[in-house]
Amino acid sequence: QVQLVESGGGLVQVGASLRLSCAASARTASYYTMGWFRQAPGGEREFVAAMHMSTGNTNYGDSVKGRFTVFTDNAKSTVYLQMNSLKPEDTAVYYCAARTGWAATIYAHTFNYWGQGTQVTVSS
Repeated sequence: QVQLVESGGGLVQVGASLRLSCAASARTASYYTMGWFRQAPGGEREFVAAMHMSTGNTNYGDSVKGRFTVFTDNAKSTVYLQMNSLKPEDTAVYYCAARTGWAATIYAHTFNYWGQGTQVTVSS
């Protein structure tokens, strides 16, 4: 069982940066993939980024490529999402998730564990 707690959300201006954190209840196993998803009001849960804890492979949604970066700390107990050049369309609740394996990481239903979410609001 993996428990995930997100933090770091808030209200920022267009063009600003924000870093989200996802703390795992235990050191995430090397075979885990950590993912970030977001959901805007009335919208579906959208893939943002994923990272495999062993290989370091990363994947990003098209809408955030070049602006967002996913990384972990040396202990691999916290995963971060660095968000730069934020836009109003980035406004959403951001969720951290964990699963084993790497295939099809863009699909939310493949993730087994979820955090409670943290709100990010980008104001113009």
